[in-house]
Amino acid sequence: MKATTEQIAAVPKVALHEHLDGGVRPETVAEIALAIGHDLPADPAELGHWFEEASSSGSLVRYLETFQHTTGVMQRPEDLTRVAREAVLDLAADGVVYAELRWAPEQHQNAGLSIEEAVEAVQAGIDEGVEQVRAGGRAMVVGQLLTAMRHASRGMEIAQVAVAYRDRGVLGFDIAGAEDGFPPILHLEAFEYLRRENMRFTIHAGEAFGLPSIWQAVQRCGADRLGHGVRIVDDIDFTASPTPTLGRLASYIRDCRIPLEMCPSSNLQTGAVPGMTSIADHPIGPLAELGFRVTINSDNRLMSGTSIGREMSLLTDAFGYSLGDLRWFTVNAMKSAFLPFDERLVLINDVIKPGFAALSS
Repeated sequence: MKATTEQIAAVPKVALHEHLDGGVRPETVAEIALAIGHDLPADPAELGHWFEEASSSGSLVRYLETFQHTTGVMQRPEDLTRVAREAVLDLAADGVVYAELRWAPEQHQNAGLSIEEAVEAVQAGIDEGVEQVRAGGRAMVVGQLLTAMRHASRGMEIAQVAVAYRDRGVLGFDIAGAEDGFPPILHLEAFEYLRRENMRFTIHAGEAFGLPSIWQAVQRCGADRLGHGVRIVDDIDFTASPTPTLGRLASYIRDCRIPLEMCPSSNLQTGAVPGMTSIADHPIGPLAELGFRVTINSDNRLMSGTSIGREMSLLTDAFGYSLGDLRWFTVNAMKSAFLPFDERLVLINDVIKPGFAALSS
């Protein structure tokens, strides 16, 4: 039976691919911009609409340009703390019980903060938000993923900070930014260092570039997860009969249970999937049917005007997902989290499964 709107709103959710600077409240952007003299492209009352409209050009490069106005108001420690705290509270309001907030500290040094000071300011906000959620009697775990910009050359530096703060809120590492022209291999030194240090990491790959990017991320760099990864469909022959035929790379991704952090609305906005004109065209449907470890994410809540709950609703309308299907996606995500195994089990067995069971009874 297709999941209802009320059930989707109430289910416990997991957010693996959530950009901190992509989920700032529009009113927060406006208030901080006024305080620091940052020029905005639209009237504060229309700011949320502007972000969503500007992000829907069909170009990842244009999509990324909108971030100058969120990172621009996230330079002072008090602003980083506020944005992180509000992100936790907004995710909690959506029913998220576990989240990894990724962000690039190298983009937040215009006011003189060191990388370490920026990380500490964000962690302070996360701690405040989680404490507030738990005070309300709800379970929630939130950590940071430190991101290096793939077009820059600070990957090793950010990786070292991630390792240094691994017991102080940082769960892993990522690279992000324009994918075409900046392959994962450019940061191989950082990935090799992280592997030596037994640190988990994900890589944006297969979003704006195809199979070579995914292959490098997995086979050369050793990614634990793939950010987006939608272009893995380029290695699947869906015309084969009686079932689709997987190429060698697609088979490896599926067989090794490498998680795909899928973000349907974001992919539709940026034209990540050739020929995709609606959520019903997103590869998440056939990939889930083929048994890939698929997870549902919102990517950038501000730019896409979305949430995990909204993504679940859109997918349910497109593919007829039941409560059991949404539970499968959610458990997939929690299994793939960069949290210690025993802590993952607690959330799966004590929070996620009981939460879904209560809604299906």
